[in-house]
Amino acid sequence: MKLRWIGSVLLLAAAYYVYLPLPSGVSEPWKLMLLDALFRSCMHVGDVAHALGVCHRVSLISQVVAWVEVIGPRSCPAVDVSDILLGGVPTRVFRPIGGQKLKRGVVYFHGGGWALASGRMRSYDLLSRKMAEDLDAVIMSVDYRLAPEVVFPGQYEDAVAASRAFLSAGVRERYGLDPQRLCVSGDSAGGNLAAAVAQELALDSSLEVRFKAQALVYPVLQALDFHTASYQQNHDVPILYRPVMARFWLQYLGADPALEPLLLANNHSSLDQAGLPAAHRSKLDWTALLPAGRRKHYRPVVRATGSPGVVDAVPALTDARAAPLLAERGVLARTPRWAYVMTCEFDVLRDDGLMYARRLRDAGVEVTGDHYEDGFHGCMVFAYPPVSSSVGRRSMDNYIRWLDQNL
Repeated sequence: MKLRWIGSVLLLAAAYYVYLPLPSGVSEPWKLMLLDALFRSCMHVGDVAHALGVCHRVSLISQVVAWVEVIGPRSCPAVDVSDILLGGVPTRVFRPIGGQKLKRGVVYFHGGGWALASGRMRSYDLLSRKMAEDLDAVIMSVDYRLAPEVVFPGQYEDAVAASRAFLSAGVRERYGLDPQRLCVSGDSAGGNLAAAVAQELALDSSLEVRFKAQALVYPVLQALDFHTASYQQNHDVPILYRPVMARFWLQYLGADPALEPLLLANNHSSLDQAGLPAAHRSKLDWTALLPAGRRKHYRPVVRATGSPGVVDAVPALTDARAAPLLAERGVLARTPRWAYVMTCEFDVLRDDGLMYARRLRDAGVEVTGDHYEDGFHGCMVFAYPPVSSSVGRRSMDNYIRWLDQNL
C-alpha cells in the first residue's frame, strides 16, 4: 500500500512537470509536452552544472545530445554517406547512387541556436538521407563551429567557407553537381546562416556559379524586437521560449548574458539608442510588413528611453551578417531568384520569417511561403519515431516537394 501511495505521488509529480497549457490548435499537444519536458530537464541539469562550475550549461547539453543522437556515416544501397571537410568545415555528404549523371545539390545548415546540434544527429541524418533519395540530389550537411567556444562571426564564416567550396569547380566535378540547380538551406539558426550566405555570395562578382534557390525553415533573422506579434503570442509555447531565444542570441554574439532582461524588455532598441537608425527600424516594422491576420490584437513595444549604449556595446545586433532581416533591399534583390520560407503559427520566430518573405517579395524575389497553422518551432525534424508528429511529416514532405519542383 505504501509503495502504491509513493508511486501515485511520483506519477502526479511527473504529470505536473510534463503538463503545460497549450493553444488548442497545436499539433498533437501531448507529444509536444513530452518533448518539452525532456528539453527542460536537460536545460535544468545544464543550469545546475553551470552554477556549480562544472562546465558551461550549453556544453553539457551538447555532450548529452552527441551521446544520444550523433551517429556515424552509414551508407545504404540507395545513398552513399561520407564525412569530409568542405572548405575546411566538417560536413556529412549524402550522395545518391545511380540516377542522373548531374545531380541537384543542397548545402544545409542545422538548427540549434548556433550552440547545439549537429548535421550528424540522427534526425538530420534521416532528413538529409531522405532528401538525397527523393530528389536524386547531393546533400551536404555542414557542422559549423558552435557557441560558447566560438561566437559570431565564427559560425557565419564557417557557413560562407563551406558554401564557397560547395559552389567551386572542384567540388562540383567530384560530386557531379549540376551548376544550374544548387540551393542553400537551413532551419532555425541554420536558416539564419543560409540567409546570410545567400546575401553574402549574391554580392560576390567573382563567383562563376551561384545558388538558384534558398530554402529557409522557421529562420531566426533579427534580435532587435522581442515583442513582435509572434513573440507576444508564443512567448510561453514550447519548444522555443522567448527568454531562451534571447539567451541564444547573446551566446552567439559573444555578449554579456546579463543583458538578457534588457533584450526581453526591448530596452536595447529604445528610441534613444543612437546606434539604431530609423532605416533599421523600418526593416522590421511588423505593423507594416505583416498582414492584419498575423498582427491580430498585438501592439508594438517601443521604449522611448531604454539602456543607451547597448547597440554600441554589441554592434552585431545591427550587422546583417548576424541579422539578415536588416539587409538593404538592393542586397535582397540579388539573392537567389527562388526562395522558400517555412513558418509555424506557434513559434516565436514566425514573424521573422513572414517579414523576410515580404521583404524578399518587395525586392523582386519569387517567394513561396509555407505556413503551418498547427506547427511549432523545430517541428520538421520531428518527422521520425520515437518523436514523430503529424506536422513534422507534413512539413518535411512539403519542403522536399518544393525543392523537387523548383530546383
